[in-house]
Amino acid sequence: MATIQETKDLLCDICHKMWQLGWVAANDGNVSVLLDDGTILATPTGISKSFITPDSLVRIDKDGNILEAKEGFRPSSEIKMHLCCYRERDDVRAVLHAHPPTATGYAVANIAIDNYCMIESVIAIGSVPVTPYGTPSTEEVPDAITPYLQKHDVMLLQNHGALAVGADLLTAYYRMETLELYAKITLTAHLLGGAQEIPRPQIDRLCSMRKQYKVTGKHPGYQKYNGGKPVDKS
Repeated sequence: MATIQETKDLLCDICHKMWQLGWVAANDGNVSVLLDDGTILATPTGISKSFITPDSLVRIDKDGNILEAKEGFRPSSEIKMHLCCYRERDDVRAVLHAHPPTATGYAVANIAIDNYCMIESVIAIGSVPVTPYGTPSTEEVPDAITPYLQKHDVMLLQNHGALAVGADLLTAYYRMETLELYAKITLTAHLLGGAQEIPRPQIDRLCSMRKQYKVTGKHPGYQKYNGGKPVDKS
């Protein structure tokens, strides 16, 4: 079991990787992790992810009240979205929000990434919906993502960015990494004439292999979206 210091170090490392990969700029993005005592470590508002250090992290309770923070520091303005994820999903222990360019391109175009054409993405995350628009830092964002949290670990936020949740920090980070690669491959396939979807029986088989690979979290199965609403493709 990781110590709090080890968890802080990993959270900062992930923030630095997000910046190095170009998923965030300026003060964009936010990360949080649920600790064993029920409190939450979160990135502070107004600081580039490239400059995050363990002592700059903020510790809050599940209502968003600050328990520990350097003077003048407060949690990200998007903390309501994080708290919603923990509230709605008992299995979620980490939340990551970023603006990976290709995936965010789909978010601003309001196009779900739901073509089942790449084996790894079918197993890891399945279809990725675009949640309805919500004004940042308001309850509109939690309200927008709540209907999707019971089936999805990864979502696109309309005109905003992307959200990934996981049973731990690395899982949430890997899901965001998978999303951005999936988005790049999907866009490239589109430019080459369109992705060739895996046959439905093989999609179902790949989804069933999640247990074999010990993949945690939720999965939508074979789910398509049209204008943000699921479409029955069975």
